[in-house]
Amino acid sequence: MERKLIVAPSPHIQSSSSTQRIMLDVILALLPALALSIVFYGMPILTLTLVSVVSCVAIEWIIGKLLYKRESSIVDLSAVLTGLLLAFNLPSSVPYWIIIIGALASIGLGKMSYGGLGQNLFNPALVGRVFLLIAFPVQMTSFPDGGVSGLEVFSGATPLSFFKQAASAGLNFEEISQKLPLTDLISDMKRGSIGEVSSIALLVGFVYLLYRKVITWHIPIFILGTMFAMGGITYLIDPTSYLNPITHIFAGGAILGAIFMATDYVTSPMSKKGMIIFAIGIGVITMLVRLWGSYPEGISFGILIMNAFVPLINKYAKPKRFGELVAKPKNA
Repeated sequence: MERKLIVAPSPHIQSSSSTQRIMLDVILALLPALALSIVFYGMPILTLTLVSVVSCVAIEWIIGKLLYKRESSIVDLSAVLTGLLLAFNLPSSVPYWIIIIGALASIGLGKMSYGGLGQNLFNPALVGRVFLLIAFPVQMTSFPDGGVSGLEVFSGATPLSFFKQAASAGLNFEEISQKLPLTDLISDMKRGSIGEVSSIALLVGFVYLLYRKVITWHIPIFILGTMFAMGGITYLIDPTSYLNPITHIFAGGAILGAIFMATDYVTSPMSKKGMIIFAIGIGVITMLVRLWGSYPEGISFGILIMNAFVPLINKYAKPKRFGELVAKPKNA
């Protein structure tokens, strides 16, 4: 009987996973948070999200066709995910034209300028978010209250912004923290970017991604653990001037960034050792910005800065090849 041998380059271990399937899993994991954002802010959130997604998909299609002269890559759903994550990093009141500019920065600068998916150095959605934060600081830092209570919508501060302003005014953190109980931060929906409304919904998505084996626990846990440790140390030193560590975890975009953006396959390290180094770096930078920087939130800056170090981390934390001999110490 004739035998046919298949000759192919490595890797030789095959998987049923595909880029499209992975992107779809992440999108599904984000849907609970999107649903609660719509409940909190109302149906305009759905329109805002659609504008972001459609803009990202259209811009990627146009650049691919006109500049790269190749088949469209939008079927892999990566542009859809970028649009969804960009929307999650925006206030609910941001004008649509700003969203389109953010999509252009995310896809044009953050992704296609490097050649497309798999070649970008920085997380595209965060490139768009930081670009908009620098270009349109007023619109990007105006956060309306939700409409679930029937109250009139007005611009105000997120919990982290509130505490940053309180610190500038020299107020006692122990006293003002009593006005914002930890149980409310964890269980209730709160003002902020669309993706920051419900921490519990984001954690549900985290569990789903772990179950689907789309991501591992290393990066999210070490980011949040590093933030908790630094927040705990400063709180123990002076509880009147620094927030408690649990507030640092649940009051801003740390959970969203740690689970859904820092774990991006392309812009994060490949080895577990590299993931841990990467995550600790993000946690440290985030807390440095939060504690002593001018911005109330630092997770976006932490992820983008550490994205730049990923090639170096991959080189340093490269696992030993199977069968590689380890040099014995000279004294052995």
